[in-house]
Amino acid sequence: MLRLAAFTTDPAGGNPAGVVLDAVGWTDERMQAVARAVGYAETAFVVRAPRERQGVRSLAIRYFSPAAEVPFCGHATIATAVALAERLGVGAFAFETAVGPVLIDTSDSPDGVVASFTSVETSVRGLPGDVLDALLDALGLGREDLDPAMPPRQAFAGNTHPVIGLRDRGVFDAFVVDPGPLRRLMDAQGWQGTVTVVHRTGTSTFEARNPFPVGPISEDPATGSAAAALGAYLRAEGLVTPPVRVLVHQGRHVGRPGLLTVDIPPDGGIVVRGTAIAMTA
Repeated sequence: MLRLAAFTTDPAGGNPAGVVLDAVGWTDERMQAVARAVGYAETAFVVRAPRERQGVRSLAIRYFSPAAEVPFCGHATIATAVALAERLGVGAFAFETAVGPVLIDTSDSPDGVVASFTSVETSVRGLPGDVLDALLDALGLGREDLDPAMPPRQAFAGNTHPVIGLRDRGVFDAFVVDPGPLRRLMDAQGWQGTVTVVHRTGTSTFEARNPFPVGPISEDPATGSAAAALGAYLRAEGLVTPPVRVLVHQGRHVGRPGLLTVDIPPDGGIVVRGTAIAMTA
């Protein structure tokens, strides 16, 4: 049982992930019980051992939150890829996930192993008005707080994430999640990922907060699948000109700051890059 913090070089930063590198033959019940005991937003389980095909090491992986299985988890993907590369050597991996194959690249850097994943094909669609109002209410926000340049949408890059842009930094820093109503809304809408609330801080820099009420957690520190969905959203809404790299800062509000690097090509999957480090506790 490994515990790694993703999207950081500081064990006290980023997003903690549990990683089980050998869960071959494990039952759903056992994986769920382990994820619940670990208590992180997600724990990753390698359920088919890596085997090399044409220079790419292929394996099967599943992800569980403390409450349920989730189709894909970006920060646990980065953590697992770093753990595997440290043991098997850097290079290419292919993760078979519930949302399809996800290609991984790993390389050495002065900060240790850097891993990047390319998301599955993305999509972006509207957010119905009544759903938007319920979401804003659960976040203690109003429509007057929205950034008119960033229309509310639902973005998919492995998980569906509603994307809410806020214009004022003070409002972005101060909003408080009401976890019960938000959890009920997320379940009703089938949102298995986080809610992405974002504030643009520069031409290609953003800060994100990602409410995710599950167990004792109310806000996720650094969310890879949400960063990929944000990249898809920025491309679809014409808010960036691909190919472009954007930086997403996340986790400051929960005391675990991290940095996600997002490469947005003109089409296809979004590439999310980061490091991971073993946690001391």
